[in-house]
This record gives sequence, C-alpha cells and structure tokens, in this order.
Amino acid sequence: MNKIKLLLFVSLFSVLQTNAQTQKSFEYLDVFQLEYAADPQISPKGDYVVYKRMGFDIMEDKSKGGLWILSTDDRNMHHKLTSRDVNESQARWSPSGDRIAFVSGTENGSEIYVYWTASGAIAKLTQLENSPSNISWSPDGKHIAFTMKVNAKAPVLAKMPEKPKNAKWAEAPRITDRLKHEADGAGYLKPGFTHIFTISSEGGTPRQLTSGNYNHGGSLSWGANGAMIYFSANRNEDWEYDFRNSEVYSVHTQTGGITALTDANGPDNAPIVSPDGKYIAYVGFVDKVQTYQTQKLQLMKVDGSEKRVLTAAIDRSISDAVWANDSKGLFLQYNDLGLTKIGYLDLGGNLTELVKNVGGTTLGRPYASGSFSVSDTGTIAYTLSKPDRPADIALLPKKGKTPKVLTALNDDLLNYRTMGEVEEIWYTSTVDGRKVQGWVVYPPNHNKAQPAPLLVENHGGPILNYGPHFSAEIQLYAAAGYVVFYPNPRGSTSYGEEFGNLLYNNYPGDDYNDVMDGVHELVQKGVADKERLYVTGGSAGGIMTAWIIGKNNEFKAAVVAKPVMNWISKTLVADNYYGYANSRYPGQPWENFENYWKFSPISLVGNVQTPTMVMVGMDDLRTPPSEAKQLYHALKLRKIETVLVEIPEASHGIAARPSNLITKVAHTLAWFEKFK
Repeated sequence: MNKIKLLLFVSLFSVLQTNAQTQKSFEYLDVFQLEYAADPQISPKGDYVVYKRMGFDIMEDKSKGGLWILSTDDRNMHHKLTSRDVNESQARWSPSGDRIAFVSGTENGSEIYVYWTASGAIAKLTQLENSPSNISWSPDGKHIAFTMKVNAKAPVLAKMPEKPKNAKWAEAPRITDRLKHEADGAGYLKPGFTHIFTISSEGGTPRQLTSGNYNHGGSLSWGANGAMIYFSANRNEDWEYDFRNSEVYSVHTQTGGITALTDANGPDNAPIVSPDGKYIAYVGFVDKVQTYQTQKLQLMKVDGSEKRVLTAAIDRSISDAVWANDSKGLFLQYNDLGLTKIGYLDLGGNLTELVKNVGGTTLGRPYASGSFSVSDTGTIAYTLSKPDRPADIALLPKKGKTPKVLTALNDDLLNYRTMGEVEEIWYTSTVDGRKVQGWVVYPPNHNKAQPAPLLVENHGGPILNYGPHFSAEIQLYAAAGYVVFYPNPRGSTSYGEEFGNLLYNNYPGDDYNDVMDGVHELVQKGVADKERLYVTGGSAGGIMTAWIIGKNNEFKAAVVAKPVMNWISKTLVADNYYGYANSRYPGQPWENFENYWKFSPISLVGNVQTPTMVMVGMDDLRTPPSEAKQLYHALKLRKIETVLVEIPEASHGIAARPSNLITKVAHTLAWFEKFK
C-alpha cells in the first residue's frame, strides 16, 4: 500500500514539474501566434455561425483573416468556409439561410462572392471599380445591395505643354479642392463619392441607385417588401462643412427616388427596418456642439412619422442594434462602466442586460470592441472578451442564462502561458469627489504584498475607454515585472454623457488629477513603489503623458507616443483638422490663440525634468510627426535626457503590424529599464 502511494506521489510530482516547465510568461514572438474571432454572423435558424478568424503572418508581418463556419449544436463542425487562401470578410446570410454572401480579395481588388451552404459551391458575382462594403440581402434573397466608391477626376488648373517622346519629367502635381482629402492609414483620398448599388444574387451587372456629389457610405436596410432601401447620409447643400449632420433616407429600388425621413440637427445613422416592416430604428442625437454626446436609439414609422427616443432614460451610447424577429423589441450593444454589454430593449424603453463581456477584437490595447448577431429564434452569437486571451465566439440561447463558448482559438498557446491578473479598482477624485474606475494588471506570479514598479498606461481618444479586455501590450509590460495601471479618467466613455463631456473646453484638465489620484491610491495601498513610477500612453494618452511630466516630477521616466503637443499646429495640419473648433475649444485657433495654447502640452515643456522617449509613426496623419518633434527638439534644447523613435511606414495606429507592436513595447521597456 505504501509503495502504491509512493508511486502516485512520484507520478503527480512529475506531472506538476512538467507543467511548471512548460508554463512561462507571455513573450514578444507570441504576438504573431495570437488569433481572434470577429464579426460573428449566426444563421437565421441559429444552427451555424460564420465568423472572421484573424491571425498574423510572421513572414509578411501583417494581419490575415479568412471566414470560418461552425455548428452551434453537438456536431462540433468547425472548418474554413472556402479553400481560398485570401482575405475574406463581411459574411452575411441570405434570409432563408441557404447562401452566404461575402467580400473577398482578388488580384484586382475585392469582389462579392456567394457560397451555397448545401453544396459548398462558390461564385464570384462582381467585377467592380472599387471594393464593396455594407452588403445586405433583399428580403426575397434575389438581390444584394452594397456601397462602393465611384471615382471622379481631380481638378485641373493648368494645361501643361506636351512632353517630348521618352522624356522623364516629374510626376504631375496632386491637386485637391476638398475639405477632407486625406485620412490616417489611407493617405491621400482619391476623388469620388460612395453610392448605393444592387446586383442580382445570381450575378450580372450592378445597378447604381444613388447619384450626385454626396457620400452614401453607411449600413443598408431593405424594406419588408424589397421596394425600398433605407440608409443614412449627408445630402445637405453644405454637407462638407456641416459634417456632423446626417439624415435617414429611403431610396426606391426601381425609380431611384430618394426621400429624407429625418431632419434633426445632428447625426441620424444606421437605420434598420423592423421585420414586420412597420418601423425604423436608428441611432443619433440632436447636436449640442460639445465634446461628447451619447448616441440614442430612436424609432419612427417607415414613412418618417411618430418619431421618439427609445433610450431617453439610458445614459449610455448605443453602438449597435438588431431587431427581435417579432418586432417587439431590439437587442442593443453598449458600453457601461468599462464593459461592453448586450441588452434587450422593449418598445417601451425597458432594458434588460443579457451579456456583459463582449469584446476582445483589439489586440494592442484594452479598448472596448466586439460585435454580435441574432438568429430568428433569438439566439445571440457574440465575440467573448476575457482578460487573458483575445475574442472567441460565444452563444447565448434565447431561454438560456449560461453562454456556451464555441471556440478556443488561443488555448494551444495561452494555456501554456502565465498571464497577468487583471483587477478592477475604484477610487475618489480629489477634484470633486467623483468615483473613478481603473484597472490594475499584476506581473505573473506576483506577490501582492510586495510593492512593485508601476507603469501607467493612459488611453487614447480621449473619448474612449479601457476595460478588462485582453491586451498584448499590457501583458508584455506585466511579464516584464511591472504592475500596470490603466485608468478611465473623466472624459472616458461608458460612464454617461455628463462624465464624458467634462473635458469640454477643459482638455487636458482635471483628467490629469484623476490619473494622478489613481497613482497615489496604488502607492498608498502598497501596490506601487513610489520610487519606481513610469508613465506612457499614445495619442490622447501621449497628450496626457506629456501633460503629466509638465506638471510634476514624480516619474522616473516617460514614453510619450504619437502626441499632440501644440493644438494650434495640430488642428490645422492633421487629417481631421476641420473637426475641433467649438466642440473641443471655442472658435478656430486664430480666433482663440490663448485658449488653444493654454491646453497645449508644449506650453509646459519648460517644467519637464523627466527623462522622456518620444515615439511616432512616420506616416501618422492624425498626430503628425511634427508634433512629436516639437517635444523632442524642446527637450534637446533644454538638455533633458531624451530620444526620438520614428517608426517607418507606420500611421497613427503604430501597432497595426505585429512587429511594430513589439517595437513599441520593446523600446518603451528598454527606456524604463534604463532608469530603474
């Protein structure tokens, strides 16, 4: 008997020792092995889900994504939708569930394809000028609507003389007369306008329904009888400058006649027709011209009459809505206290929370994300967010309270990694006594009784929020031995309109105090070592980091990533230069110079004593490299220890390529290690 016990003990010890050897912390190259599920689309009967499975190509250093299909019952069927090794997206089920339309890449651009579920046959339907978006089936399954940009010619100001044969002249100048002529990540925007098209679901020639010099680029919803398509656009005469406004319209699928159904001053977006064809739900708000306004779900009859706000009593922005099949209510997605939730709203405005862990589709930093869809039977498929891994597909049955997880895309990697534990924290602002929420991530196997170096990660936006979602960057920081603190100070979303709008004419402002109050709370609790404090952040987080080191000298080192240093120069140079006046600060920079300067971090640069790395993408059009260089040059002139890290071919989303995500984290950690 003793021999048996001894053998069992030895066997158990051997297993534990093997597990300990295979378990290690998250590493840089693990980033390339991560996968996540996105855009889950459940079939009308609820028996299948097709989703986009995203991963990374380590040789090409880019993301890749194909469509996969899985069963929702016990058949355990799960495979790639097609055998094509190309990017695929926008999968949408036909009303009867017999086909799936999707967009896929070809050598000549993206096209619309159809997959037949019974046979597995695939057909390419289109041969388009540009890539299609917003595909939507007609109720009878005979047509597919989509949006596409129609090219236009750039303005010509001068007629050049003809060059001699075989002469190698310089390229012709690029001329634009548009308000919006470039976009971060896309660069120069070729002239043209986005219009609505339909095509037979059996193929043929696309037919353009809209016309004119307006963009019709939002989601599409067919009327119950297929005679109308409902969409949102800005077709106002001064649409370029009245850019915050949009209306809900209908377009007749035969005559092309367009009717405006809303006229409020503000954005009216994403119309969806009820299954019984009686109502249109849409999101928007009456524009009060302020920093943050919550998107309300609104309802009207299909003729535009009897408008009312369904979520007037809900102080949260609605990001997505799907009608229940009986037309008696809608399923909503919204952010609440750092969490992304799905709820059911009846037509009386009563909201029932169903799911509170949606997300997991932004791998770099822990932003809110994710999506869902609903079957005719009321079963919900959604992207499941967890703190220790990216999104999987989960299912919430209509009558079930326990979600069913359908995928485990990262178990083969992350089951063998010890990840940092994520913990929620609430603390009190010294400004006005408000409660502020943040998140703390501990190093793997950390002894919480021992104060550790603290790394503060400030989120971007600033009208965004962080939550308890997986983040490759945060986990790499934790694996390097740092307790990571990421707060949601005033101005963050998911806490209501009043909280988000506290930055109106005051940014950066008291949000600085909210961040520092959280740091001091963690020091006071013994979580953080006050002699080893470090701070970083990108975009609005870079602004906050630059503001912090201009206000105090509590941090050993800082990394300021893609910041705005000078609101005057940024506002007139960035790709979104036209969007700041009045909603952020009163007037244009030349009308209110002192106010713009007052909130510019460069105004505090004379106070900075903190060793500071400055980082920016060389192709950044949102916070251009000239902003980062202002800080670097100022610190060099003041002989403050500094270094400039410029990332080639990177736009504002520095971490869009996996190697750049690693570059960002590795350089941040190397700088902090230098000052430990």
